[in-house]
Amino acid sequence: MPHHNLALRTLAVLPAVVLAGVAVLTGCSDPGAQASLNQPTTPANGVTYNSSPEQNRIRASKDPALAAEVPASISKDGKLTVGTTAGSVPLSYYATDNKTPIGSEIDIAQLVADKLGLTLDVQVTSWENWPLKTQSGDFEAVFSNVGINKDRVKLFDFSSYRAAFMGFEAKKSAGYDIRGADDISGLKISVGSGTNQEKILLAWNKELEAKGKAPTVLQYYSSDADTILALASGRTDANLAPYPSAVYLANTREDLKIVGKVNAGWPNETLVAATTLKGNGLAPVITDALNSAIKDGSYGKVLARWGLSDEAVAAATTVNEANYVPGAK
Repeated sequence: MPHHNLALRTLAVLPAVVLAGVAVLTGCSDPGAQASLNQPTTPANGVTYNSSPEQNRIRASKDPALAAEVPASISKDGKLTVGTTAGSVPLSYYATDNKTPIGSEIDIAQLVADKLGLTLDVQVTSWENWPLKTQSGDFEAVFSNVGINKDRVKLFDFSSYRAAFMGFEAKKSAGYDIRGADDISGLKISVGSGTNQEKILLAWNKELEAKGKAPTVLQYYSSDADTILALASGRTDANLAPYPSAVYLANTREDLKIVGKVNAGWPNETLVAATTLKGNGLAPVITDALNSAIKDGSYGKVLARWGLSDEAVAAATTVNEANYVPGAK
C-alpha cells in the first residue's frame, strides 16, 4: 500500500531540513535554487527524527514461551528475515549512509524478533517484488506499511499493528480540502504505481466520469525527490502518500500541509500488518509478540519515537482468508 518514497537521496537544488543534527535536503519551489544550510528546523510535532545509521533502537526481551511457538522451519537459522521497501520516511527508509534501512517499520520488526529470540535480518526490495519474495520464502515476514485487503488475504496471513490512512499533501497556499472524489476533479495528483493510493484515485475517477465531471490527472515520478519538487513547484496539485509520510513532511517543512485523509482500505477500512506466507503458522506468533510489546510499553515508545502515536492500535490481531471481513477494524 505504500508507498511514498522519501528515501534521503540529496539533490543540489533543495534546501535543508535537519534530522537529528544531519542536514537532509528536501524540495523547494525554485528548481534552480541552490541548497542552503540554514539553522536546524524544529519539527512541528516536536519529534527529532534520527536518520543516522546509529539508531539505538528500543529493544524488548526474549519471551521463551513465544520463542517456542515459532515454526521450526523459521527458527532453525536463528533469524527473522524481514522484507521492507526502504522508501518512506518515517516508516522505512535509508539512513544517511544510504545503505542502512531504518524507520518505524524496522523498529517494530526488531521488537518482534527480540520477543521471539531471533536475530533481525532486514532485506530491502521494491514494493512490486515483496509478494513474490514472500511466496518464494526469501522473506519470512514483511514490515513495510502493507495494508490488509481482500486480494492479499488469498495469498498471505497478517498480524495487524497500526492504523492505515493515506494523506493528501499540498502547498500551504492550496485552498482545497479533499474528502472524496468530487474534491479531486480536475486536479493533478501524483501517486505511486501499483499502490493502494493509485487504486483509490482510479476508483474516484470512475465516480467522477459517471457524474460527467473531469477526472483527476494521475502523475507518476521516478523518485520521491522528483515528486516533492513537482509538488512544491506547483507542477502537481497534490500528492497522495501514506499518512505518516504526509505528517512527517507537514511537520518538517514550511511550504507543505495536509489537505485530506482517507482510509487506506477505502471504501472499507483496513489496518497495516506484518505480512507472512499463508498457512505457515508464523502470523499468530507475530501477533502474540506484538501484543506482548504493546503490553510492556515498548510498542508505544517506538511509535512515539517516530511521531506516530495517533496510529497506535490497542491490540494486534491475526487476519487470514478465513476470518477476513472487509471494513472490519
